[in-house]
Amino acid sequence: QLVESGGESVQPGGSLKLSCAASGVADERNCMAWFRQLAGKEREGVATIFTPFGRTSYADSVKGRFTISTDSAKSTLYLQMNSLKPEDTAMYYCAAGGGMIDGYCTLSSSSWTRWGQGTQVTVS
Repeated sequence: QLVESGGESVQPGGSLKLSCAASGVADERNCMAWFRQLAGKEREGVATIFTPFGRTSYADSVKGRFTISTDSAKSTLYLQMNSLKPEDTAMYYCAAGGGMIDGYCTLSSSSWTRWGQGTQVTVS
């Protein structure tokens, strides 16, 4: 089970930190990620982390502004979001169990097996 928290409304330029509590998915925590989705649009990969080595990947739209991380037990996934923009407004989802390409967890949503219910981030 994946449970997200931390989403709220914030002004442009502000910061938020999302959290995702992971339980019962230990075998799938090698790859964990954050995705986001606007109503009527496809789910977009935001950031991934290969937890054994802490190897991360980011969508170009968030590079330099967002940071993905986990706690030492890999039971909580975080997304630190800085310099937020109105276009970052979306429902943010935590995911686990994704595939890998060239040593990085994939940003493609189709290969991920576990999803949380989402937390809403609004920047305005």
